[in-house]
Amino acid sequence: MKADRRRGTWLIVAGAVAALVLGIATTMVLAGTGAFRHTAPTAWRAQGARCSAPALPGKVVDVTASDMGPGMMGGTPGYDMRMMHLVARPATVTAGVVSLRVLNTGAMAHEVVVLPLPPGQDIGKRPTGPAGKTSEADSLGEASRTCAAGEGHGIAPGTMAWTTLTLRPGRYELVCNLPGHYLAGMYTELDVTSR
Repeated sequence: MKADRRRGTWLIVAGAVAALVLGIATTMVLAGTGAFRHTAPTAWRAQGARCSAPALPGKVVDVTASDMGPGMMGGTPGYDMRMMHLVARPATVTAGVVSLRVLNTGAMAHEVVVLPLPPGQDIGKRPTGPAGKTSEADSLGEASRTCAAGEGHGIAPGTMAWTTLTLRPGRYELVCNLPGHYLAGMYTELDVTSR
């Protein structure tokens, strides 16, 4: 009986140590790839982006799309595990012409779709279908063409895309609407003010 208890304790300790080592190794790999950094647009070329955006009109919002890579995507669909992220800087701009310049620092293809947020609705709360996608019926535009403007089939890893829109004052949700990405946490808010 005591031997079984000692063996069980040893297995728990060994499992905890293995999880700790795996966590540290994963963190080191992600840190080495720059996954925890937000890089300024002027540094994107130096960080290995395979293309860059031209001079864009209006107020420019830099959006970074990131993920933990395909090997890290386990888990149950539907949980807000935030394994993927969109970050917009600045997160508030004035109304008028706004250009989104999107850099994909992840290991998977991504996109950015601009959707108005109804009053009282929070980001990340849109209903989704079986593929983990939300409706794009109210889309104002998107950046999803590798190394180009407008719609395409996704922004390849290490590249950029961009789009220019005219936005009125209000709240907007920027989403990656590739299958499962919205559910994994790929959304952020962009606020547009009258001044």
